[in-house]
Amino acid sequence: MDDPKPTLNPGALSLADAAKVLSAAGGQRVTIEMLEEDVAAGAPTNADGTLNLLHYAAWLNAKSAEGETRRGEDSRGD
Repeated sequence: MDDPKPTLNPGALSLADAAKVLSAAGGQRVTIEMLEEDVAAGAPTNADGTLNLLHYAAWLNAKSAEGETRRGEDSRGD
């Protein structure tokens, strides 16, 4: 029997897998360190430390709406 291909669960990705997926989908490199900084800044994680991409995207959207960029700079130009 063939071994099934490993699959990724977008609701529970390790930070390493999330960095790979986001880098491939977003057109810019996302590192584990960047995700660790976001988690330290309050990005939601599952109880086991994995990342739910939908929850993470919602958190990023909220931060963007608050005028924060990835580096904590004010994106509104005030």
